[in-house]
Amino acid sequence: MNHPEPTTGRRARGTALWSSVHAERAALAADLAGLADERWATPSLCTGLNVREVLAHLTAGASLNGPRWLAGVIRCRFDFDRQVAMRLAEQMGATPAETLDRFRRAVPSTTKPPLPVIAMLGETIVHGEDIRRPLGIRRDHPADVVTRVAEYYRSTDQVVVARGRIGGLRLVADDGPFTTGSGPLVSGPTVALVMAMTGRAVYCDDLTGPGVELLRRRCGPDRGSR
Repeated sequence: MNHPEPTTGRRARGTALWSSVHAERAALAADLAGLADERWATPSLCTGLNVREVLAHLTAGASLNGPRWLAGVIRCRFDFDRQVAMRLAEQMGATPAETLDRFRRAVPSTTKPPLPVIAMLGETIVHGEDIRRPLGIRRDHPADVVTRVAEYYRSTDQVVVARGRIGGLRLVADDGPFTTGSGPLVSGPTVALVMAMTGRAVYCDDLTGPGVELLRRRCGPDRGSR
């Protein structure tokens, strides 16, 4: 017989997830401190956005509660891409320094759209890598954190197609406990598996196994979706 998780357990789990979100945001802000102005225009791995715009998108996500999100969706006539662009523009600021300052102020936020906290963690890690990889910045994410994100994406297409992308493949991390699926093997670092699962084809370069090329084709172009 299944018993519901005690409220205290859910609360503790949510607190731990928010702590991870805040740590990932703080690490990204630190990585971008001192970035030369011209490098903020570098194309990100997120389709059509440069690294500065992706950072503003993260700030928007940390500043948007359920009612404001719904109001924006209605205002944009359920055009979700238009809603993303509108909220991003609100957080850009006049200069890259202002964009970064706005993100820094959002680091401790627990405001979110109508998504689970684990989705916010996934967005922070994935978009952080969308920014870091083109800039040549490397982050060693805590193994338990990135594993938890991989476990989330393997079972959902809620925010971005991930579960559907890895159907019929066996994914195995070589730096942690994550494994899922059956079929041709795809193996490599957990963060590379997460990024490929969410459509970032360039991360397939970090993976090995007979299933890699199928996963690469399923990612489409080398830049992932929002």
